[in-house]
Amino acid sequence: MELSRALFEAPSEGEILRLAMHHVDAAGPYTAEAGYLVVDGDLVPSARNNHAHAASVDRRVRQLEGHDGPVTVPGSPWGWALGLCGTERLHGYLVVASRTRPTWAQWSLLVTLVWHTAAALSVAVAQRRQREDALELYRVKKERSVLQQQLVSVVAELGNQRALHALMADIAASGGGEEAVTRALHQLTGLPALVEDRFGRLKAWSGPGRPDPYPEPDPVRQDHMLHAVAQEVGPVRIKDRLITLVRPHGEILGVLELVVDALSEADEHTVLALEHAAASLALELTHLRSLAAVELRLHRELVDDLLAGTDAASAYARSEAVGHDLHRSHYVVVVQWSNRTADDSFARTVGRAASAVGMHSMLTRRSGHIVLVADDRPHARALHEALARETGTQSGTIGVSAPSDSVPDIPHRYQEAQRALEVRLSSRERYGTTFFDELGLYRILGPGADRQELETFVREWLGQLIDYDSRHHAAMVETLSRYFDCGGNYDEAAASLAIHRSTLRYRLRRIREISGNDLANVEDRLNLQVATRVWKIVLGGSG
Repeated sequence: MELSRALFEAPSEGEILRLAMHHVDAAGPYTAEAGYLVVDGDLVPSARNNHAHAASVDRRVRQLEGHDGPVTVPGSPWGWALGLCGTERLHGYLVVASRTRPTWAQWSLLVTLVWHTAAALSVAVAQRRQREDALELYRVKKERSVLQQQLVSVVAELGNQRALHALMADIAASGGGEEAVTRALHQLTGLPALVEDRFGRLKAWSGPGRPDPYPEPDPVRQDHMLHAVAQEVGPVRIKDRLITLVRPHGEILGVLELVVDALSEADEHTVLALEHAAASLALELTHLRSLAAVELRLHRELVDDLLAGTDAASAYARSEAVGHDLHRSHYVVVVQWSNRTADDSFARTVGRAASAVGMHSMLTRRSGHIVLVADDRPHARALHEALARETGTQSGTIGVSAPSDSVPDIPHRYQEAQRALEVRLSSRERYGTTFFDELGLYRILGPGADRQELETFVREWLGQLIDYDSRHHAAMVETLSRYFDCGGNYDEAAASLAIHRSTLRYRLRRIREISGNDLANVEDRLNLQVATRVWKIVLGGSG
């Protein structure tokens, strides 16, 4: 008890370790070989360490990486390194040696000593941090006092409220948006300024102390905060934030905030600057929202016309007007989510998710799904994962068309995207992304399959063989067709073609080489057999 009291009353971590090493023999037949303290993430040895064995002991202790373990001490049959662990971190190590292996009672006393030492170190570290925090808080307060004096000087120079309002209005009118307003507010107040959307997502931050990453908003807490601030007149203080709503005509478009000292009140100049900044930002956000609504309407009208079929010249001109390059290859993407209706809200959600994964697209909504016309092939999983995060569920399905190189082709690609969506919804794994050009046989099964689709399918699987036959006046496609018709029987197929069995084997080998398809692969064999049947019966064996 006397040693424990001395440990807790010691003035520093070094003194605590010294006392523990000096009195370790009180717990049994031990000697203190070494002691270590963690300083700035590194183990620093005590000056009282046994220098004769310092190198080997030091190397072994560092290998333990925070765990207890045996230590070889020359001349001592038993040695052990015990971590001095607090509740949150490792404070150091105590390395002891003994002439004999300790008994259970002696071990218990040693462990008790280590616990008391670690606890005393935890208290000492906490007290040191408290002193450092107090000094840092004092320094920050002094800096803030200087900044407040600067703010008073700025307000005095501006003269009156009208001058301040004119400054904020000019910044907003310059088109700088949220970043310009927060930057000006930070310059005026000396405090970190930020803008969040109504859902709590960060839009702009100026000044020091920005969290990285910014905390994900809690919808319930955010709604309660908005309701509380909306009930008051003027900015509201919540913890270390001075908050005002940006709400022209009563609709909340965002939240403007200042990060203030939790121990003091914001002065009248700070409140005045925040109110004027909110007014300027309300005008800017209203203007941007109107532009976004017009742009969205133009996008939707263009996409609707593209899906229905429109002339290329008009489509190119309109796409250029809304800042979209329609001359590139495009993909039609259809999105359907089980827990969301295809309304404007979900359309905005899909648009945000597409932008987040780097998709440049225009979108519209249809009954039951959202349609995007994107200028690049979507990633197999990125859009689905982004939407899962936005909606909170994985239960969504996405269909993607083959690439479209012309405006008149887009309606047909829309049908392909719908077909890919239908196939995915009919499969065992309903949720995820399906690409039309990866459907294989499913492309020509079910509704929507026409002659053009059949020809495309045949060309995909037999095109190289058809071209080879045309160039060399050969009969590779016919040979493959007869082979399948005979159920893969070599003798029957050779007899049907009036060729020798070895000739048939040669042709089948050449078919594999020319087409790159393996007849031993079940999927390739099925698609080739269907393609030869379509080539022979539906297309009349036409090249």
